[in-house]
Amino acid sequence: MPLGKKFFSQSTVDLARALLGKYLVYGDLRGKIVETEAYLYHDDPGCHASRGMTPRNAPMFGPAGHTYVYFIYGMYHCLNVVSGKTGEGEAVLIRALEPIEGLALMQKRRKTAKAKNLCSGPGKLCQAFGITRKHNNLNLLEGSPLNGGLHIANSREKPEIVCTTRIGLSAGQDLPLRFYIKDNTFVSVF
Repeated sequence: MPLGKKFFSQSTVDLARALLGKYLVYGDLRGKIVETEAYLYHDDPGCHASRGMTPRNAPMFGPAGHTYVYFIYGMYHCLNVVSGKTGEGEAVLIRALEPIEGLALMQKRRKTAKAKNLCSGPGKLCQAFGITRKHNNLNLLEGSPLNGGLHIANSREKPEIVCTTRIGLSAGQDLPLRFYIKDNTFVSVF
């Protein structure tokens, strides 16, 4: 069952933690969210919205529960869940998934049979799930008919969470805003 407005309206850091153990679902594909990073509007130079709204980052400014998909390095898409207050650009990057259903299609898209390499990074998981800029600014809230089936489903798992600094950034990398499920082998980097 997709999650509702109340879930996505949590603070960005709380949402980054709460997403762990939930499921990203798109058509016949399902993966457990095992790693996230929070990006904050205030005092976070690593956040795309830290310098204000642009056409690229506009979805980050709300409402919570929408997608923010961007393209980096000329080859990778990254999926974020918009969070925080409307008007303050915040989001949670989905960094890694544990593949659960639809592995054959993920393997075909990623050109690898190794389950560990299917979704262990933000670009990898978008490639495996077929997520592109066309998925930008979609409503992930329960019952939304316009999201093409992309949603985050609930789970009863209460994982043990590790908090550490973010990776792959030149600014804001020292902030403890990266979260992952302890001992999960599908995390991108330990």
